[in-house]
Amino acid sequence: MQKNEQGYQEILKKYDRESNFRMMAGSWGKAIFLLAIAFSVFQLYTGFTGLLGAQLQRAIHLSFALCLVFLLFPATKKGSRQKMAWSDFLLAVLSVVTCLYIVVNFRDLIQRAGDFTPTDLVFGGIGILLVLEAARRVVGLPIVIVGGSFLLYCFFGDLFPGFLNHRGFSVERIISHMWFTTEGIFGIPLGVSASFIFLFLLFGAFLDRTGIGLFFNDLALAVAGRSTGGPAKVAIFSSALQGTISGSSVANVVGSGAFSIPMMKRLGYKPSFAAGVEAAASTGGQIMPPIMGAAAFLMTEFTGTPYIQIVIAATIPAMLYFSGIWLMVHFEAKKLGLRGLTKEEVPSFKLLMKERGHLLIPIVVILGVLLSGQTPTRAALYGIIAAVLAAAIKRATRMSVKEIFLALEQGARSALGVAVATAAAGLIVGSVTLTGVGLKMATGLVALAQNELILTMFFTMVASIILGMGAPTTANYVITATIAAPALVQLGVPVLAAHMFAFYFGIIADITPPVALAAFAASGIAKSEPIITGFQASRLALAAFIIPYMFVMSPELLLIDTDFFGVLPALASAVLGMVLIGAGAIGYFKEALPIYMRIITFIGGLMLIKPGIMTDIMGVGIFVLLIVTQNMKRNKKDKGLSLPSNY
Repeated sequence: MQKNEQGYQEILKKYDRESNFRMMAGSWGKAIFLLAIAFSVFQLYTGFTGLLGAQLQRAIHLSFALCLVFLLFPATKKGSRQKMAWSDFLLAVLSVVTCLYIVVNFRDLIQRAGDFTPTDLVFGGIGILLVLEAARRVVGLPIVIVGGSFLLYCFFGDLFPGFLNHRGFSVERIISHMWFTTEGIFGIPLGVSASFIFLFLLFGAFLDRTGIGLFFNDLALAVAGRSTGGPAKVAIFSSALQGTISGSSVANVVGSGAFSIPMMKRLGYKPSFAAGVEAAASTGGQIMPPIMGAAAFLMTEFTGTPYIQIVIAATIPAMLYFSGIWLMVHFEAKKLGLRGLTKEEVPSFKLLMKERGHLLIPIVVILGVLLSGQTPTRAALYGIIAAVLAAAIKRATRMSVKEIFLALEQGARSALGVAVATAAAGLIVGSVTLTGVGLKMATGLVALAQNELILTMFFTMVASIILGMGAPTTANYVITATIAAPALVQLGVPVLAAHMFAFYFGIIADITPPVALAAFAASGIAKSEPIITGFQASRLALAAFIIPYMFVMSPELLLIDTDFFGVLPALASAVLGMVLIGAGAIGYFKEALPIYMRIITFIGGLMLIKPGIMTDIMGVGIFVLLIVTQNMKRNKKDKGLSLPSNY
């Protein structure tokens, strides 16, 4: 078991850069441990007191993050994970000095009102380079290339043709804009990381320490284990729950896949299918309310929408996403004749809730605080307190002082990738605000699509998926939110629907070949072919490629400007459409479907998804046809009659 655990950790480190950090012992290990705890304590203190202004809060937040990144992450993959390089220590110190330069000289910088000295610009230039290097280590080279390209665009704007042309800006102007204002690195993305995201990741770390991950796995077993194809449905249910405590698709895969993938393989699923189920379900964890992924918090700032409204809007799409995977798994299990687990193989739901049901209290608290109209910051703070108090109800789940400190350290480490990614994304936002390229590119995208909404959505989808192959969801969303989402808004799409569209496709990149990190991580556990696993995951998550088009064309699915009676027809049509799409994709309903019937069924599903009375009537007609032909086939089969070979 310990050998397997080590293997899973290696998979996590291979596919999740944020997990591949130094494991230092001795004095260095203790110093880093204390520094991470100090980071969490600072965030908790300022979260409760609201003591600091925006720029000061963000500067100290970034100083902690950059310092820890250089201490924990070597410069190269071959760098030692046990020894500290002197150059990394030097960069860590320089990071603190550079960021705190803003804090120490804040009053003078304000009074000079943009008249920056050569010393200011030197510190600003060093700060920008440190952010790019930290992003390269934790997030990867693509975000550095994108951020660097935008900086070059600011300088060489006069050389660009057509609508991309601008007069160009001096190095001094670029540095001052990016480092000393709240338009660049210290802008909205980093601000959200410093206020909302860190505390929710810390909440996830405390939940993890209470043992809620294992509880979610057992709960999923109790609920879905005995149904047809039980272990696969357990993976879906467990991954949806795990999304509450993990904002990473890869971490979710390793956390729940370690037990669900071997179960699926034992039941009879092919390794690539088992891994695909886990990857598709784990990726959906980032769109699962009430917490969702880090980019959802950015959406509150970019759209001006209260977080609870985003949570409510995401509920129906998330239900449709997981229902789509659930239906495909069900049809696949029926086609293969796979059973569920026996009664002896699953835990008792009643006993589980009695012994560990209290671990759900913190999630209920967060939801309650959000619904009461309080800020996400307050919700996360109360959630952390509730996690400690709820765990203390039973001795088996009670957290010791040591475990509380470990949770503080774990929370700080889990926030490093987001902090650095949002800082690097600030370079993109800063470039957009400095040059005005966002509106220009949005207009260009609409012109390229010839003012056609479907084409504009398609181009946005492709851009989001390509960006998502190399950039984390947060950075991906920042780019698409500033460039692609405005194009959809220009064509009359509600702001929230446009941003949710970009958000969804940024997440789907984790399972879209050729760079499908969540699928590759799952294949490592299942011992399957990575690319085949990626295509299996994409097929199972077919709903994710369709749902964003659904809620753009039917905004009532996001509960925008509608009531219960307004959303009900669209929801019923969408669910029925997902049934047909699932049956068509798998090739099975009550009985096996021939190829021509699969195509007809799939088309019927798309018709039900597209808003309109005529398309709904045609889709329902195809559904009735499917029922009739399947019943005829089953009746003839029961009577021992054979059908033509081409059916």
